Parts: sequence; C-alpha cells; structure tokens
Amino acid sequence: MSNRDVTRAILEKIKEYQRIMLFRHIRMDGDCVGASKGLKALLELTYPDKDIRIVDAQTSDFLAFLGPDDGPVPDEFCRQALGIVVDTADHQRISNQQYALCREIIKIDHHIPVDHYGCINWVEEDRPSACEMIAALYANHANEMKIDTRAATFLYLGMVTDSGRFRYSGINGDSLRLAGLMLDQGVDTETLYAHLYLQDYEALKFKAYVYEHMRRTENGAAYIHVTADMQAQFGLSFEAACNAISYLEGIRDCLCWLAFIEGEKPEEGVRVRLRSRFMTVNQLAERHHGGGHACASGATVYSREEMEQLIREADADAKKYKATHQGWM
Repeated sequence: MSNRDVTRAILEKIKEYQRIMLFRHIRMDGDCVGASKGLKALLELTYPDKDIRIVDAQTSDFLAFLGPDDGPVPDEFCRQALGIVVDTADHQRISNQQYALCREIIKIDHHIPVDHYGCINWVEEDRPSACEMIAALYANHANEMKIDTRAATFLYLGMVTDSGRFRYSGINGDSLRLAGLMLDQGVDTETLYAHLYLQDYEALKFKAYVYEHMRRTENGAAYIHVTADMQAQFGLSFEAACNAISYLEGIRDCLCWLAFIEGEKPEEGVRVRLRSRFMTVNQLAERHHGGGHACASGATVYSREEMEQLIREADADAKKYKATHQGWM
C-alpha cells in the first residue's frame, strides 16, 4: 500500500475503537516518547470522546519536562482496546507487555523490520524518525485531523532528536517540509532546545573526561567504557551517561564509534550504543543482542570478553569498508 493508503487504513481502524492504548520501546528516547505523546494529542483533539492511554512503568529524567504518562490500567481495558505500538521493531522490546492483550494491534515504525506483530504494519525504514511518520499521518489527513502547538511540539522533538538535528542520513525534503509543518503550529524552539541541550556543569566535566579516556582502534573505531564508578563520580543518570556516544562523533578517520554504558543491574548486561559514518553497524549490533538503523544501533554485552570481541569486530568492519570504498573521511 502507498503511504496515504496505509495511513487511511490506520485512521479507519482507529475510528472503530472507543479505547486506544499506545505503546513504545524499552529504554525510551525522544522519538518513541514524542511519537506516542504526539499521536495521543492528535487523537484526543480529533476524537475527544475516545479514551486514549499511554502506560509505561519506565521514566526518563531527560524527558520529564514533557509531563507524566497515564496510570496503570486493568487488563480488561486492554482487551477492549486497539493497541498502537510506535518506534519498536521487535515485540520483545515493547516496554509494556499488556500490548499483547489488545484486541488488535497497529505497528508504526521506522526501523529495519524484525517481526510483524500488528494487523496493520506501517514500516518505513528510510524515515529518520517515527515522529516524522506521525507527522505524515496528520499531513495526509489534515482535512479531518486536528493539531495544536502541544501535539506539534511532541512530534518536532522526536524529529529533532532522532535525526541529530536533521544531520543524519535519510533526511530529505519531505523531512524538512513535515518539520516545517510542525513549526507552523507555534513550537517554542528556544525553550525546547534549552530542555534538550543545556548541560549541567558536571556533565561538561564528564565530557572532558571522555575525551581524555576514549580509545581508537587501528582501523578507525572509537570507543569509551562508561563504568558505574564513572557515573557516580560525575553524578550522572544513566541517560546522561549514554550521551557519551555523541562526544565520539566527528573524529577524522574513525568511521564508527561505540559507548559501553554500565547499568544499575549487572545481570542485565552493558548497554552499547553504536554510531557510524558511511559504513553500517546494524548487523554488528544484531550479532550482539541488538539492532537498529544502518548507522545508529544499540546492543548489549554480558562480559568483558564480549565487549572486547565487539570492539574487534567493529575494527574489522572499519578496515573492510576502507579497503573497499573511496571518499570516506
């Protein structure tokens, strides 16, 4: 189906239900939160009689300024509801497993497909963000859907954060036109960017520490291991520690970069954030309990040996890419 046809099918399915549950992935980020909150705001404006809920036991200090989600709902509510899952390729990564109780499920995602768990699967892996897809849903049917500044702010936030402020691959004219459509609704970008990008003094000291302690492999893979002790030393939340990945980009000759972030529960492994320029890293992530986009993925390692193995594989991938391509920097 075309983009317009699938969004029409989604809208018609939404009309059939009085109760709607919205779901997103574990380890929430700006895109999944923006997409779920933005879609909820659009639907509440358009269909004020519907009961629409977002229930997620996880929280985010970084995104707390967007406001809380809804409280827990009984299983019976879900059994009578349409479930809409945003920004989640794999059903195992859905943060609230009540999704499986919903009468029908719609999947809206921009990742490389892992499984098809919905009665409608709208997947556009070339889209930079799920929020862009929700913005397209609105744009396709603006004659019957309503939007306001609050809904547009949620969607614009996800478009900005998941695209690296519109710098990553996949950004095209449609991306910017949809972002412009959101800005036309009166998004306060100055306040939004202040929430997203102002840093505490300790975070800046951590950034300097990363530059002092990062390492590079022979063939161009940069990496840093952010231990629990480091996070305690600089007073970092887990989310703030994850920002280390952004400090490693932009190094000449380094085609990929990795941040290993220890969590509070060692048994859950060490989270790995992978980013790259030109070369792909999603297959590398998939070999280590993860996945994602071609140049932005996540993984998990469960031992020092697996961490070192992942670094060696990243180095080998960078070496292979440099040997078979020209124009890399």
